[in-house]
Amino acid sequence: MIELKGIRKQFNHNVVLDGIDLHIKKGDVLGVIGPSGTGKSTLLRCINLLERPEAGSIRIGDFCMDLSDKRKAPTLALRRRTAMVFQQFNLFKHKTALQNVMEGLVTVKNLSQDEARALAREHLDLVGLGDRLNHYPQHLSGGQQQRVAIARALAMKPQVLLFDEPTSALDPELVGEVLDTIRQSARAGYTMMLVSHEMQFVRTVASRVIFLEGGKIVEDGSPEEVFTRPRRERTKEFLARISRLNESDDYTI
Repeated sequence: MIELKGIRKQFNHNVVLDGIDLHIKKGDVLGVIGPSGTGKSTLLRCINLLERPEAGSIRIGDFCMDLSDKRKAPTLALRRRTAMVFQQFNLFKHKTALQNVMEGLVTVKNLSQDEARALAREHLDLVGLGDRLNHYPQHLSGGQQQRVAIARALAMKPQVLLFDEPTSALDPELVGEVLDTIRQSARAGYTMMLVSHEMQFVRTVASRVIFLEGGKIVEDGSPEEVFTRPRRERTKEFLARISRLNESDDYTI
């Protein structure tokens, strides 16, 4: 179970998150949608403290933290319970796929090299990259690099997986393989938060969807409710615009 209370984040005088309250059940896949600049990525980054909120708290399982607490110990404890997959992969360029997945297992989880290697192999196999263990990022396609990043996240056994626009940096023909990997993770029962502009994917993989606007949650429901019967006029306008853009092959939102 994950519970967010009163998450507030601002940059200078711009309030990006304005008192976000959110309860996520174990095994839920929460899709986060909304226009650009409404705090979707910032919300994920606040959860694992890549951005430090001015106020708010988070509970993950039996661990609870005031997110304005700047002490190192609780920050590390929170980050050990989460794993994030970024837009730009964030792989170590000088390390192979295997070494990239092993890194956190050794430095954060304090596993032996042999234990870390075995787990890294297992998770690279899971994402279909068992034959790319010794390849460096420069020798992998964008889709393959993102699947290495997903394997790295899964290997850490997090209580919640955070996906921040995981396909936005990919060429269109590579998107499908990454979405399939995320779908596989969802079916495995991971608790996930997914920020994505791939509306159809969010609709099919999420168990619940929230719509952010102006730093607040203005719509919250099942994919069927949000995409087919939205209650808020702003949500209706946003989805109508997305539909028009898709029809014209313009996906910039």
